[in-house]
Amino acid sequence: MDGGRAAGRHGPAGTDRPGVRRGWPWAGIPTLGAVTLPLRPELAGLQPYGAPQLDVPVLLNVNENPYPPAEDVVADIAADVAAAARGLNRYPDRDFLALREDLAAYLLKESGVALTPDQVWAANGSNEVMLHVMQAFGGPGRTALSFAPTYSMYPEYARDTGTGWVQGRREPDFTLHPATAAATITDLGPSVVLLASPNNPTGTALPLGTIEAVLGAAGDVHGGCVVVVDEAYGEFRRAGTPSALEILGDHPNLAVSRTMSKAFGLAGARIGYLAAAPALVDALRIVRLPYHLSGVTQAVARAALKHSVALMAQVGSLRAERDSTVDWLRSHGFTVAESDANFVLFGMFDDRHAVWQGLLDRGVLIREVGPPGWLRVSVGTPEEMAAFRAALLEVTR
Repeated sequence: MDGGRAAGRHGPAGTDRPGVRRGWPWAGIPTLGAVTLPLRPELAGLQPYGAPQLDVPVLLNVNENPYPPAEDVVADIAADVAAAARGLNRYPDRDFLALREDLAAYLLKESGVALTPDQVWAANGSNEVMLHVMQAFGGPGRTALSFAPTYSMYPEYARDTGTGWVQGRREPDFTLHPATAAATITDLGPSVVLLASPNNPTGTALPLGTIEAVLGAAGDVHGGCVVVVDEAYGEFRRAGTPSALEILGDHPNLAVSRTMSKAFGLAGARIGYLAAAPALVDALRIVRLPYHLSGVTQAVARAALKHSVALMAQVGSLRAERDSTVDWLRSHGFTVAESDANFVLFGMFDDRHAVWQGLLDRGVLIREVGPPGWLRVSVGTPEEMAAFRAALLEVTR
């Protein structure tokens, strides 16, 4: 699970938190006075997901785009939101067809893959897109599978939908062996497979051959199996690294998810989306809440998509900064995972928390996440990365 210095989300059985009874079997069950709330047992003692939010000069812990939207983007967003505000007395387009057309047009420019609007879905962040997938294809008596280390929210999507959760393992270099992945699927028979590419927290991208092997095994699962390739960091992939969008047309059980939080610098807007066969998208329409994507959110997304060409230039500079960070870390003796994302996993440290704390003491916040001995740094501005490098040398000297 992810974590910096944030409290663990799986709290102890006995707790001194106000409003929580101590001692089995009531540990973690919230109370209101003498009334016990009927919290689901599997949620007892858990705490909400979250990364540290600390007020320090250099924030490099949650993989944000370090550059705020340009002034012309802000102006277009403001104008389009103002226009949307004039109609807020009415419900928005519940199927947001115009936005889906714009997203399809963007993916054609970004990945060279032509899609129709009925192959695109969107929600409040890629987290909600994934939750829709789990609501539609997971549930009690079904299993979701991924391969660790990977994004720590995946098991929480499963938990929240009553879906069984199984984690296979990646190789020591964080790659995924096609035969191992296929055999795990054959043995387990999951309903959903979640593959992050580039992977979080390692930055590792999956070759299309590996994804094809997973899809082949998933196609033989009795009752069907949906494979989701999570490309939240897809725009940052290195030249020559393919997108799973390229094989979407050959696999009706494949979904490829993206987000506008990272490359577009719109983490605060909460816009994620997915590309898949129309039948798969229609299944997500069944489980979504009515009018789940507000008129304001749709306006923000469409305004930002008008500026996708300029965005791609900015993404290129972040790729270059990532690659120079990888080179610098390796030149100073650190072990670095291959990265196609806007972050870098590096190590190895006998006491990674001491290194994390030392950086924080110097005003640099990164993420203590992933396998023991590793730390993750998001790619920031050149000035922020210079501060990170100087602080890291001080701490590890």
